[in-house]
Amino acid sequence: MADKEQLAAVRIAVDEVDEQIVTLIARRERLIRIAGTLKGDDAEVRAPGRVERVIEHVRSAAEKKDIDPDIVESTYRAMILGFIELEMKVHKESS
Repeated sequence: MADKEQLAAVRIAVDEVDEQIVTLIARRERLIRIAGTLKGDDAEVRAPGRVERVIEHVRSAAEKKDIDPDIVESTYRAMILGFIELEMKVHKESS
């Protein structure tokens, strides 16, 4: 029975972490929306060089925290792809 109780506690903790992550994604989205209005063209929005610098940064941060950098990278690549689509839309609307 202790294992089930532990699992339930872990799941509650995971849900709490997910809430924190969503809050941070919301903050990132607000910043991305602002950035989308400030960029000059679609190439500046897509910014593949910037994407790779972000990936390098988060992989390094993951390594320093002793967590799997591959998981962090794949998560960020998915998130960045979604944010680029949003930023393209925002950029077009503000142009």
